[in-house]
Amino acid sequence: VVLDVNKEKERVSLGLKQKMANPWDNIEAKFPIGTKVKGKVVSLVPYGAFVQLEPGVEGLVHVTELSWTKRVAKPSDVLKQDQEIEAVVLGINRDEQKISLGVRQLESNPWDNAETKYPVGTKVKGKVRNLTSYGAFVELEEGIDGMVHVSDMSWTRKINHPSEMLKKGDEVEATVLEVDRANQRIALGMKQLETDPWENIEKLYKVGDLVTGKVTKLASFGAFVGLQHEIDGLVHISQISEERVDKIKNVLKVGQEVSARVVKIDRGERRIGLSIKAAAYTDEQLKEEQKILDALKPGEDLVALQHAFDALDDVKVADKE
Repeated sequence: VVLDVNKEKERVSLGLKQKMANPWDNIEAKFPIGTKVKGKVVSLVPYGAFVQLEPGVEGLVHVTELSWTKRVAKPSDVLKQDQEIEAVVLGINRDEQKISLGVRQLESNPWDNAETKYPVGTKVKGKVRNLTSYGAFVELEEGIDGMVHVSDMSWTRKINHPSEMLKKGDEVEATVLEVDRANQRIALGMKQLETDPWENIEKLYKVGDLVTGKVTKLASFGAFVGLQHEIDGLVHISQISEERVDKIKNVLKVGQEVSARVVKIDRGERRIGLSIKAAAYTDEQLKEEQKILDALKPGEDLVALQHAFDALDDVKVADKE
């Protein structure tokens, strides 16, 4: 078909496709939105796969439309050149000759039933798939993960990194705390499977009790001692010895077993104050020491240090007498 004649340049423009009907003229009728179609993968690009539906008509399956649950890095991970596939028509732009296709729409979205399948309070089991700085991702089923935040791993321990309690591949039990279907998130808790020991702390410990435990962490202001019921107590630097202690590491080591006296219990702040030097005290001596402890100003209290139980080893606290 002659399209144009340019006498000056002595050119005649011809067209072959004009001898045939434009397949895009009635594209909406031929491929209505929601229709299941078949085609051949003709090109793979980083953001998707082009699928030929008929000669002259191609659709694009964006990488995000390949799976409901799997994060596909690139289309070539799941599709191959010249592969015959099925897809669903998601949208049509006739002017730009574009058709959007989806593969995941051929299957039901498992997240649609997540709230029914995993109601809040349900006990679940799964394998740790990945660890991040803030929690652990647990696979509940193919394509559905739940996340246990570090704050929901223990009632009593300050977990700075999930690797302190879990490793990849571990089988864990947890409780469903929240299901966010829109954002495809399930919050899980491990500590919720057990009773919070601080609810009955008075039955477990009382001031004056003699306890033993191993040093779990050293800080500039004191040492943390692991007690029974997975509770940590804090021995302030002033409560280690009758003699002045300049540096904790000079007298205590992580893993060392020590005996100490419970000198303070703060249920509200979830803190237990211990004294190693008071381990051999008589009741009268303990009462005298208790008066001194009670007289400490805010900020000097061996268990009222604001960051005591949240501190990392590099926290620096001014040495106060």
